[in-house]
Amino acid sequence: MAVPKKRTSRSKKKIRKTIWREKANQAGVKALSLARSILTGRSKSFCYATVSKSSKSSASSASIDESNES
Repeated sequence: MAVPKKRTSRSKKKIRKTIWREKANQAGVKALSLARSILTGRSKSFCYATVSKSSKSSASSASIDESNES
């Protein structure tokens, strides 16, 4: 015969919620720290490709010029 589970106590519920919030908080702190290190250029553990805005805009304008000439 099926028996309903016992109700979780408030203290257990509160402990689990606190652990969950702390994990989320730590993830946020870590992400913010990584973002700061990337912005300052001191990141050693994160690799990314940088694209300068001037070369990208000149490349797009060059393709527009070529299409107009045809």
